Amino acid sequence: MDAVIVGGGPNGLMLACELALGGVRPVVLERLTEPSTQPRSNGLVGQVVRMADRRGLFERLSGRPGPPQPNTSYFMFAAMPLDLGLLEDSPIYNLPVPELKTVRVLEERATELGAEIRRGHELTGLTQDGDGVTLTVRGPDAETYELRAGYVVGADSAHSLVRKASGIGFPGVTYDRTTSRSAHVTVPPDWLDPATGALNVPGHGPVLPFLPVRTARGGFSYAPLPGFPPLVATVEWDEPETGTPMTLEELRASVHRVLGTDVPLGPPPGPGPHVLRRINGGNTRVADRYRDGRVFLVGDAAHVFAAGGTGLNLGMQDAINLGWKLAAAINGTADVLDTYETERRPIADRTITYSRTQAALLAPGDDVTGLREIFGELLTQPGVVRALARLVAGADVRYPVAGDAHPLAGWPAPDLDLHTPDGTIRLAELARRGRPLLIDLTEDGGLHADGVETVRATATTDVTALLLRPDSYVAWASSENHPDQDELRNTARHWFGVPVNA
Repeated sequence: MDAVIVGGGPNGLMLACELALGGVRPVVLERLTEPSTQPRSNGLVGQVVRMADRRGLFERLSGRPGPPQPNTSYFMFAAMPLDLGLLEDSPIYNLPVPELKTVRVLEERATELGAEIRRGHELTGLTQDGDGVTLTVRGPDAETYELRAGYVVGADSAHSLVRKASGIGFPGVTYDRTTSRSAHVTVPPDWLDPATGALNVPGHGPVLPFLPVRTARGGFSYAPLPGFPPLVATVEWDEPETGTPMTLEELRASVHRVLGTDVPLGPPPGPGPHVLRRINGGNTRVADRYRDGRVFLVGDAAHVFAAGGTGLNLGMQDAINLGWKLAAAINGTADVLDTYETERRPIADRTITYSRTQAALLAPGDDVTGLREIFGELLTQPGVVRALARLVAGADVRYPVAGDAHPLAGWPAPDLDLHTPDGTIRLAELARRGRPLLIDLTEDGGLHADGVETVRATATTDVTALLLRPDSYVAWASSENHPDQDELRNTARHWFGVPVNA
């Protein structure tokens, strides 16, 4: 078979969708017989929300019609509010959705597109040679069988067997100072502000939803996720391990230490599953390479971060970046697989800086409190808020381009309403087939590149033409009415190679 994906979480299933859009029928191996009901990630933030829209997944995930709207109120950075109202164009998009729903929607979509999902099938070994990869798999009946694949992608968590079997290192740092506690709870109804949704804590003050509070003793957050009981969480430093199961009383005591006052947390209603967990320490690690011959890594198999909540957002974008490139290699149209690591690994390195910055600003101590006061003053300046908002959203990273490329090249495609003879359509809607696109906005039209669908339109923009990769990043752009057609065709040939029949 052409491609096997090990791991049926959001990253592996997103990759399966992308490969299927590229004309490849992948097989996904997932050791769990059913999606895990354990609450994990609580949603998506930033560029990946826009990509969900560009693949027709936003409405399925959000449960509401229409395209995503930018967050223009507030977000957080190291438990400090980013006032997004100071910005003309907010880059932050929020999609609160539990991971279980994300998995179900992506599995449904991957199956629609022709991917084969094998649940209850666990990878036990892997070897490769110059022609392919041999996988040893244990099936649901405990019998072992072998698969032969052209390519294998590990989307199998931070403990990735694919990564270990390929001899790929996972250097980084383990942090053991922090203890995080979280639980679904009930809170006193009269403590809730109906206007802001804030939890008014006597003796402390209002705690805005989804905006963590940092004190000199630790952190506290209140997250009323749609369809679930509120999630309350704390983080403390240098707490001794108890070796006993987590309890609600333990969380209440932690809240008292952090906020200096009692919060009457009750058990959550309904059958669950509900969060009640304690996590000691954390890891920040990045694989020393994302590729070993015919084996690739995405998501937590390639990177984990101790702070920042960015793992799923980053992993799904890994999958979107790799999917069309791997499909092109399998189809024999182009070989740009080496650009997967050169484009995606620097973003993981950037996220390490983001994670470390937040960890430093959340640490205990009066000196950190003083630093936060100065930082808080900076956050009243629109330029600072814009820079941090772009960092949070992942909108500050440009893929490598030639030195004289158009300023838009390497960046995600802008959101445009395109006026065509057949009516107005959003650029995001045109991207749903996952194919290269040439948007011809010149006065005379007539632009062409082999193997690329051309859409002639008008739009409110200074750009006259856009060549988009299947992942909706700009490969080439022009602001002239008579663009250089040779430059356009050479760029298309570099990225997309020889066209194949759709």
